[in-house]
Amino acid sequence: MSPANAWGVARRRVLEVLVHTYDAQLAAGAVQPMPVDVAIDGVAEFLDTCNSTPTAWPHEAATIHYHATEGRSWLLALDGTGAWPAPLTEDAAPASASATGTAEQLLLFVRGRLTLDDLKIEGDQQVFEQLIAWEPEE
Repeated sequence: MSPANAWGVARRRVLEVLVHTYDAQLAAGAVQPMPVDVAIDGVAEFLDTCNSTPTAWPHEAATIHYHATEGRSWLLALDGTGAWPAPLTEDAAPASASATGTAEQLLLFVRGRLTLDDLKIEGDQQVFEQLIAWEPEE
């Protein structure tokens, strides 16, 4: 999770500017590639902050594996304790669902700019649909 200090605020602002720059470029018809390292950090930050909650997942427990083609991966666990990033281990059970794309595609997906159709989805696509529709209590 981003710390509640100047660094955490700066991190969030950089990532917001990155995504809104994409929006402006898309509107102008001139989308430029995102810096890979910043897009990777954007996916990690989103999963750590926006997809983390102690509100119980109202569906069957599941895990989602996000894999950036640049080599970084994340696992999100969804269960009765909420939604949390989980460690990726060699002996972990297969994820309920997985999404593969570039770091930029994954960032734009988690930020609602791309859809499931823009990524390679494996496993139970319904888990993604439930996560997208889920509105945890605050």
